[in-house]
Amino acid sequence: MTSPAGAFALQVGSAAPDFELSNQHGEPVRLSSLRGQNVVVVFYPFAFSGICTGELCEIRDNLGDFTTANATVLAVSVDSKFTLRAYADKEGYDFDLLADFWPHGGVASLYGVFDPDSGMARRGTFIIDAQGIIRYVVVNPRGRARDLQEYRQALSELSTAASEESAAVAVGPAQG
Repeated sequence: MTSPAGAFALQVGSAAPDFELSNQHGEPVRLSSLRGQNVVVVFYPFAFSGICTGELCEIRDNLGDFTTANATVLAVSVDSKFTLRAYADKEGYDFDLLADFWPHGGVASLYGVFDPDSGMARRGTFIIDAQGIIRYVVVNPRGRARDLQEYRQALSELSTAASEESAAVAVGPAQG
């Protein structure tokens, strides 16, 4: 399932560009180190803003859905790691908030969701499968929150596809 993406955002079927950013604790997080599991990369404009807080609290409150789908959540904004630490502590986020602070919006630009006129990331989400391929993209306009149900659907489809692939490998080719 794919929602309309921004004009320049990466598309479904593309290899997800690798990146490394610091989380709210100053620890480096590299996308490629998460191979073997699904990854949900959620770009959001700014910490402490209303819609962003609502979206991330919904993820926080439903984190079990992501865990069940073998998915790690990485939330990315152009804020500093210090701002992200205060934000995570205030809201009780138990997932990584990544600082795309310097070069300012570098990873958001790589994914095609950086808005240079406003200096922030647009609301873009990329669900990446265990092999590092983008399987879902949504980029919402400013002021419109993303739908958690769409994430659930996309992750369910990934889980179904992975199960079918595992079953096909276990059975093997027909012999005659």
